[in-house]
Amino acid sequence: MGSVTSKSAGPSGRRATALAAILLAGLVAASGCGRRERIVLPVTLDERAGAAALRHPKDFSTHEAVVRGVATMLRRDLELPVPEQVTVYMYSSRAVFERGLVTDGRLAPVRAAELGEFAIGVGKRRQLLLHDEGGSPASRDWLRLIAHELTHVAQIELAGSEGQAEQWLAEGMAEWAAFAVLESLGLDTLAERRAVAHGQVRGYPALQPGSRLDLVTLGSQRGFTARHQRDGSLATYQLAFLMTDYLARRHGFDRLVVYFRGFASGRSRFENFYAVFGQSLPDFEAEILQRYGEVAR
Repeated sequence: MGSVTSKSAGPSGRRATALAAILLAGLVAASGCGRRERIVLPVTLDERAGAAALRHPKDFSTHEAVVRGVATMLRRDLELPVPEQVTVYMYSSRAVFERGLVTDGRLAPVRAAELGEFAIGVGKRRQLLLHDEGGSPASRDWLRLIAHELTHVAQIELAGSEGQAEQWLAEGMAEWAAFAVLESLGLDTLAERRAVAHGQVRGYPALQPGSRLDLVTLGSQRGFTARHQRDGSLATYQLAFLMTDYLARRHGFDRLVVYFRGFASGRSRFENFYAVFGQSLPDFEAEILQRYGEVAR
């Protein structure tokens, strides 16, 4: 969904700049063929960079510019605390990506293998780990991926640690923020994403009569992974987006930020949901089934 802009054979690739030095220092070549398998790109955000210039995809000419620009938009428009420095790892293949999740992301091998089968990006504490499949840094899919994963990075900053929040809400918020960035760039709209998502959840198994949505399971990392492997990745993420959008439209996006910040005070996932949104998770599940179960039917 993105590309490493590696033109090392040309004049621009040989410029003796600090960025080139960073890229070359983080590069690991494939044995015997010289292909770049892994690039490490530390990105320091510069608040002096004019956010007003970020108005069109053509403003994002490099991978560094994409990360810096999208982070600026998330801070400016959604008040998300993206940290001042983020290390971006880009891997050229699924196998290298999976190894990177272990060596760079410090995930357990079993979890890395699980994510390596379907994920294209993982956002961790001040890290982005991305499977780079080629293409323009300014492409819609790459911009969306960076915005999604940077939102996860911001969620970790807010909560103070990983994995405490409802996983469907973490993923839904990341999707919502990514679509908001695309809307600001004129590449999509939240209204269009809602309409598409409504179509995607039609026929979703957990919304059918007699079925059980089971947000407790969908709220765990493993449960969310198992659900979208069983019921379909696209529809599961679309449902997560719709549920999060429902909360954002009712309470405001800023309440989602408050929700993640609430974990820093030591609340459990169930206590925090009730404290921030004013209803228990089972009550919210019943409301969602009533609302979106009708859509599915």
